[in-house]
Amino acid sequence: MTEQDDIPGLQARVHEALDRKRPLRIHGGDSKAFYGGAPVGDPLDVTGHRGIVNYEPTELVLTARAGTPLAKVEQVLAAENQMLPFEPPDYTGTATLGGAVARGLSGPRRPWAGCARALVLGLGLINGRGEHLRFGGQVMKNVAGYDVSRVVTGALGTLGVITEVSLKVLPRPERSSTHVLEQAAVSAMEQVETWFRQGLPVTGAAHDGRFLYLRLEGTGHAVAAAEKAVGGEAMAEPAPWWASLRDQRLPWFASGDEQPLWRIALPPISPPLALEGDEFHDWNGQLRWLRSSLPAHRIRERAAALGGHATLFRGDPGETEVFHPLPAAVMALQTRLKQAFDPQGIFNPGRLWREL
Repeated sequence: MTEQDDIPGLQARVHEALDRKRPLRIHGGDSKAFYGGAPVGDPLDVTGHRGIVNYEPTELVLTARAGTPLAKVEQVLAAENQMLPFEPPDYTGTATLGGAVARGLSGPRRPWAGCARALVLGLGLINGRGEHLRFGGQVMKNVAGYDVSRVVTGALGTLGVITEVSLKVLPRPERSSTHVLEQAAVSAMEQVETWFRQGLPVTGAAHDGRFLYLRLEGTGHAVAAAEKAVGGEAMAEPAPWWASLRDQRLPWFASGDEQPLWRIALPPISPPLALEGDEFHDWNGQLRWLRSSLPAHRIRERAAALGGHATLFRGDPGETEVFHPLPAAVMALQTRLKQAFDPQGIFNPGRLWREL
């Protein structure tokens, strides 16, 4: 498909939905259709609105239309030896840039390079009145008042149709190395935190219940010195392994499909979940994947007690919410945001919370 600007076409679809009072299911490559509440409404495909709008390698900024394939963005960046720092997942190989921002998910590098929301500089949005608006800019300090770009990031398309995104990018590390160490999860988390505070160039730390997988990236000299400090066995081809973790293609994710998969975000160096089920740790334990048939309230109560929150990432939610319930005051704020951006409630209803 050729690059093209289809904002008028997308606006026409929004106006038609408003006239007919029909909800719209905004989608790109549908690589994350499983995430959030069940999709509802007439499909609004943004993949025809694609293409790199502006890329300044020396400024570390890329702007592209929402329907641009994520793989294309990464290819363009790789040609300049640059990358998207937050490692957005692409579970099926069909993900788009707009979808990556709408979902707001980040890969293994997130604790050390920043999350998707922190790296979005600006975006274009068609709101629930059919108006095309622009927020933010193309530099890190270009925000006055509310930072709408970051509010829209991770909102699952419930606030409008993302049309264009400007992102901060980073140079690829000069050298990358991954070491595997057999170590208990709790002691491994503490050790990685110590190494990071000592200045070791850690950009990935995952634990499968037996082994710690530690990624070191930076200058050749820094990585070589870190390798001596951490020991363990060097992985021969680490890049595919980290990509498989990011996209949930590791054998751990393929096992136990009959059980719900929970995504539990926690503060650094949190104690064990102590819940029935099988765990896999990413982000040095700040992200814990849990396969468990325990009731949702048990899992969420434990996550909240540890200062975190739990999302039902894959599985039938039944009567429970997919995302961790919000305090009443925060939900009231979310409701007012929804009403301001999408007064008739036509965009992706129920994907974030059922009442939205």
